[in-house]
Amino acid sequence: MAHDGAADEATTVPLLASSEKPRRNMYAFGCATLASMTTILMGYNLALMSGAQLFIREDLGLSDEQVEVLAGSMNVYMLVSILAAGWTADLLGRRGTLVLANGFLMAGALAMSLGGSYAALMAARFVTSIGVGFALVVAPVYNAEISPASVRGVLSSLLDIFVNVGILLSYVSNYALAGLPLHVGWRVMYAIGVLPPVFLAAGVLAMPESPRWLAMRGRQADARAVLVRTSDTAAEAELRLEEIKRVVEAPQEAGAGVWRELVFQPSAMVRRILVCVVGLNFFQQAAGIDAILLYSPLVFKKAGMSSSSAILGATIAIGVVKTCFILVVSFFSDRVGRRPLLMASSGGVAVSLAALALTLCVGETSPATAAACVAFVLASVAAFSVGFGSLPSTYSAEIMPLRLRAQGASLGMAVNRLTCGVVSMSFISLSAWITMPGCFFLYAGLAATACVFVFVRLPETRGRSLEDMDALFSK
Repeated sequence: MAHDGAADEATTVPLLASSEKPRRNMYAFGCATLASMTTILMGYNLALMSGAQLFIREDLGLSDEQVEVLAGSMNVYMLVSILAAGWTADLLGRRGTLVLANGFLMAGALAMSLGGSYAALMAARFVTSIGVGFALVVAPVYNAEISPASVRGVLSSLLDIFVNVGILLSYVSNYALAGLPLHVGWRVMYAIGVLPPVFLAAGVLAMPESPRWLAMRGRQADARAVLVRTSDTAAEAELRLEEIKRVVEAPQEAGAGVWRELVFQPSAMVRRILVCVVGLNFFQQAAGIDAILLYSPLVFKKAGMSSSSAILGATIAIGVVKTCFILVVSFFSDRVGRRPLLMASSGGVAVSLAALALTLCVGETSPATAAACVAFVLASVAAFSVGFGSLPSTYSAEIMPLRLRAQGASLGMAVNRLTCGVVSMSFISLSAWITMPGCFFLYAGLAATACVFVFVRLPETRGRSLEDMDALFSK
């Protein structure tokens, strides 16, 4: 099995490792930051509807059902680009796909700001969803592939940090522009998202391609050059390159063969990985976080808040809390591990949503019940952010074998978005059927189930190389 080059490598690595001190790699941090910033626009476009729907409903005369579908449709629409993202990322590269995503995001923002009917807005949401789907799948894959193992959790969590920055900016935009004329205000909210994709696309073009994609294309020298710049030591760069080459050179099928191995004829190991990926992505959205993000104004009205400025101000608090608490993942995912954070997160969501449901059951509203509802909403958002907010995409990218990674990420994200679409497009109707407290009791039960799922099914991945994950699932 060994050959002269491998033997030389084996003897060289210890010498390099002993003479070179590890360093935190700021170049990898910069690349992951640029890739993740595309998701600012995703967060902005998804959550902007929370406040904008109040004005769109009145301006265009939309019904509750139309508002519900308009708010949640993007999650279903983006299934098209999510399922195509793996193939696109393998064809154009991770970097090229992110540039394409920014192009769709710019076009979608422009179309939303100019929309004059329900049909036009639905078409604009579809265009936006294409860009969001590409960014959702490819950005975490790029971050996982560019990052050294020592900081992969930190760098991968940048994705959700920027999603939350976008959500916060959308809430601020709702509040700041609410005073504009009805026909103008919500259009300006969306028009703000037209120019940022242009600058982000230029930034993405300045960063290197994923070393794994380069190796898959036979560009070993280019892959080595990127790894040298994105690893903590030169020895680590050589080890990462050897691991990538070993996986790339292993016999594998492409195209339809990948989907056959992933879905239709998976091995026992791949089945175990799929259970983890699909289950994690399902529970992340089934716990109802998008019901909070999109319909919190309705929840606050139910709790007794009547002032629009107070309601929109409370949504800003949601954005601030969500953004601040996501930093916990950045600080602790590589120290504490993925499993403890995911269990604490899902357990916290279950408790806080159950408390919110109990508070909403109070027959007579008062300032105290309104304050309690706001507090429990903020607690659920904080709990969600410390684990379930960003770790599912990181974990999914980590455990998928290289030959299946892009398509596996697409499949996991498709489940994620479909579940999110069901939640966001059914909340108003479900509230009318089982009441709003009943909705949150349901979400709390699903969050508790998620905690059990993580405890029973998910192994820890902290500190392992991406090519060493097979050992976790081979038993």
